[in-house]
Amino acid sequence: MSERTEITTPLSLVEDDQVEPSLRPQRLAEFIGQRKVCDALQISVEAALARREPLDHVLFHGPPGLGKTTLASLMARELGVNIKTTSGPVLEKPADLVGILTNQREGDILFIDEIHRLRPIIEEFLYPAMEDWQVDIRLSDGPRAQTMTMKIERFTLIGATTRFGLLTAPMRARFGIVQRLHFYPPDELATIVRRSADILGVDTTQEGAEELARRARGTPRVANRLLRRVRDYAEVRADGRIDRDVARAALELLDVDEYGLDEMDTRVLRALIETFEGGPVGLNSLAVALGEDTATLEEVYEPFLIQEGYLMRTPRGRAATAKAYRRLGFTPPPGASDSQASFFDDGA
Repeated sequence: MSERTEITTPLSLVEDDQVEPSLRPQRLAEFIGQRKVCDALQISVEAALARREPLDHVLFHGPPGLGKTTLASLMARELGVNIKTTSGPVLEKPADLVGILTNQREGDILFIDEIHRLRPIIEEFLYPAMEDWQVDIRLSDGPRAQTMTMKIERFTLIGATTRFGLLTAPMRARFGIVQRLHFYPPDELATIVRRSADILGVDTTQEGAEELARRARGTPRVANRLLRRVRDYAEVRADGRIDRDVARAALELLDVDEYGLDEMDTRVLRALIETFEGGPVGLNSLAVALGEDTATLEEVYEPFLIQEGYLMRTPRGRAATAKAYRRLGFTPPPGASDSQASFFDDGA
């Protein structure tokens, strides 16, 4: 299977690690959007500071690119503590965590991204650390194996996951603060684009920012990525200023249409309609027809298509909606279903 990464994928790319840290807010009050989440976190942080005790364990869940990692960093800054970052797939054995946990000071934060991908043995190792502030260290293997219990400083575990349902019940129960992050409306994304443009030194009009925001899939990471690509276009093909016309021309060149659909989204819908007669079709068959792996389709492309009402998951497989037929210029068959209105539609 070929590996493709489209311009509007919400996954983090190498260039994001190089550029996005400078675009991230420095204080929780500067975080744009997710107001209820930020207000709840601010209250929890202030209460923990007033009691002079570590913050309760926190779990963020929601689609990728909405700010889970950024919020974890901001909370560490608000609390005035250190933060150590790792991810679920990286942790293979308890020894990978021993050094981190035993070297933390009281109140420090351990951030685990994609925490649903932790191995069971790592989860079992974390339970006493999260509840009793102690870890069990195995000194040897075999029939005479011995373990030593070591006390650790009280710390805060912040977990982030895009697959909340894959977390085990015992792990979910150990988080005192659970917050879901939602997709951003276009007006908040436009504010994020303007702020990022100012940081990057890009002259952007309000109309240009709004054009980018409408095509960013409700995701700040996508909005910032589109901004960087449109900036390149503006510097080479225009006068360096991003207005509505420049934004539209650049995004057309990038195959991102006015609805936020990119080339891969269109390929998915065309395969459903032209190859499988609108479906339903199994995920494996659809992946083979597109030359993609099933995980990429299911986790990267399908969520947006479902949110926008172009695709449905049914017990028999994936099916195109009447909206998808009309978007691609086809006449919907009598049995085609129209899903609910898009999350991003302005009251339509």
